[in-house]
Amino acid sequence: MNHLIPLPASLLPTQLEFQLGPDTQILVAPATPETLRVSEFLAAALRRATDYALPIVPDPPAHARDQIFLTLHDDSTLGAEGYELNLTPDGVFLRAQTPAGLFYGIQTLLQLGAPLSAQEPKTWRAATGSIRDVPRFAWRGAMLDVARHFFSVQDIKRYIDWLAAYKLNRLHLHLSDDQGWRIEIKTWDKLATIGGSGSVGGKKSGYYTQDEYRELVAYAAERFIVIVPEIDTPGHTNAALAAYPELNCDGVARELYTGIEVGFSSLCLDKEITYQFLEDVIRELAALTPGEFIHIGGDEAHATDKTAYTQFIARVETIVEKYGKRMVGWEEIGQTKISARAIAQLWRGEYGAQAIQQGAQVILSPGKHAYLDMQYNEQSPLGLHWAGYVEAQDAYAWDPATFSADIGESNILGVEAALWSETLLTFDDITFMAFPRLTAIAEIAWSPQAARNWESYRQRVAAHGARWQALGLHFYRSPQIDWE
Repeated sequence: MNHLIPLPASLLPTQLEFQLGPDTQILVAPATPETLRVSEFLAAALRRATDYALPIVPDPPAHARDQIFLTLHDDSTLGAEGYELNLTPDGVFLRAQTPAGLFYGIQTLLQLGAPLSAQEPKTWRAATGSIRDVPRFAWRGAMLDVARHFFSVQDIKRYIDWLAAYKLNRLHLHLSDDQGWRIEIKTWDKLATIGGSGSVGGKKSGYYTQDEYRELVAYAAERFIVIVPEIDTPGHTNAALAAYPELNCDGVARELYTGIEVGFSSLCLDKEITYQFLEDVIRELAALTPGEFIHIGGDEAHATDKTAYTQFIARVETIVEKYGKRMVGWEEIGQTKISARAIAQLWRGEYGAQAIQQGAQVILSPGKHAYLDMQYNEQSPLGLHWAGYVEAQDAYAWDPATFSADIGESNILGVEAALWSETLLTFDDITFMAFPRLTAIAEIAWSPQAARNWESYRQRVAAHGARWQALGLHFYRSPQIDWE
């Protein structure tokens, strides 16, 4: 039990072992569509490992030996995502107040299972003991930039699977930027067909149809991950300005941009058509997105007049609220008038206090800790280093509660790892930059601070490296970790 990531809130090992057998069943009560779906997720994972049938038995009449029991029960102390997991030689007992809690308990159970070996290809055994676990933060996120380089639906699904394995529950998709526009908007179709044809270096472009986006939303929801779409405004908009000349103050379409500089573009905030454009985009995106959040960017708007920027953010929040969503923006929105429902995402730490003074909550994504696109060191083949080099220990060894003297833990909605794609072209590039650092952020977001320490984490993540290698995951072998 000493290899778990994120570290559970409470863990008591008993030094015994539970082993799956060919007659093992998965019992679930009550049998609802969600609990049955969660049970099937577990069954499918264990079938892949063992080839055992592992039938699912809904609402069983009584307990039996050598079974796995998934149950919902009323325990408010577990909250919306907590769980209790008890393993004995006779069975596995997983309890939660919600299906989401069952799902997170399953992730822990799957980590407890011993890796397969060539000698015992169908053996699955797990250490026994008791775990009681609840997350520290409600928002445990990962951002993926698909605007600078485009990644396929299948790539996003694979990334979602890894987020779920480490109990992350938000996927923030950066869908538009200067280089590319990645989501179909039917009322402004050239955003995708023209804006979607760009990318950094002209290397990987494309866009998601609305049906493909719905497919991603549904796939994530099955893993209790909420997709948070971002349309970056009023800066970072060159792809939109290339598609529609009327969004420029001079009425002239911009050329598609293939570089990586920032801060040079802006929507024309004096034109009413700009706000019609934003309303149409937000309306369509809100209809496609069951989650309660729309991210409007707001960062690095250096080409936008400051007074106009302030008025713009207030107007955009009104539009977001009109369609039943909460506005999320990068921390620069904190310098404007925002509502207490707004959420500011901190990456430099300059405007967090101003957002909090207005009653807003914050998400922490500090560049020097949580920007997964930062190079590990001077020799790293991928990434940038404007925020510094971010090794595994840099990603792990910080506490959100002490990140800023102006921000208390009660003001923090959660933590998010950001991965920008200026230098990334393939899924292997994504995972090389994400792992192991993504697991560090996942533990910060889930585990109690008092239980965390670098020496324990570096030993635990080393064991995960062996599994990553067996699964073909391309990851960075940090010299700070003694990989098994």
